[in-house]
Amino acid sequence: MPSSSSSSSSSSSSELVFRAGGMSCEHCRAAVTGEVSRVGGVEAVDVDLETKLVRVHGHGVDPADVIAAIDEAGYDAVTA
Repeated sequence: MPSSSSSSSSSSSSELVFRAGGMSCEHCRAAVTGEVSRVGGVEAVDVDLETKLVRVHGHGVDPADVIAAIDEAGYDAVTA
């Protein structure tokens, strides 16, 4: 029988970081967070307005999908 003990190495999520120019307010943060949260595999999104960085945590997240979601929110994004 498989044990239910957790192994942190097999269940840890990865972090992707993107730079999204043009964000300056809470509406910007909400728009980007909302769009990126819909991407498959995304578990958490952190938008830093000061540094213009978008940190995405999850499993099997396709960076191209995140860039497309940030674009859909109205901002240009590149991997940081």
